[in-house]
Amino acid sequence: MLIRRETPADIDAIRDVTNLAFKNGPEAPLVDWLRADEGWIPELSLVAEGVLGHVVCTRGYIDDVPVLGLGPISVHPDHQRAGIGKALVHAVLGAAEARDERAVILLGDPRYYARFGFRLAEEFGITPPVPEWAPHFQARLFAPVAAGAFRYAQPFTRL
Repeated sequence: MLIRRETPADIDAIRDVTNLAFKNGPEAPLVDWLRADEGWIPELSLVAEGVLGHVVCTRGYIDDVPVLGLGPISVHPDHQRAGIGKALVHAVLGAAEARDERAVILLGDPRYYARFGFRLAEEFGITPPVPEWAPHFQARLFAPVAAGAFRYAQPFTRL
């Protein structure tokens, strides 16, 4: 399976796969808003060839320290549980580490993301924007980071 950077020709297909994966939730508009935001990092918007899946990391912060926020990640419903999501996460984490990013933060199922080295963010003293997220709020560190409050790229506040 080939994982590559998003191109302008992929935007409609990314929107489609995200709408299908999230049943027309707010995630597809979020990706569009992120793309227009200063926190967008083109090298960290990846697709599985054929746009069967998409993952993105955007600039986030722990207090004033730049880190990454992962998500949304989408896989076409007809191709879920086939390793596409796993390949996308491995690829975006590898790209983030190659860029010397300090950490990647996400909101998701700890049982799934533990296989990628994520741990509950509270173990590092990183607090979520919404306290109720704590049981699902996770971090993968590539370098030490100080404890503090995490904030996603600005478009996440529109949700």
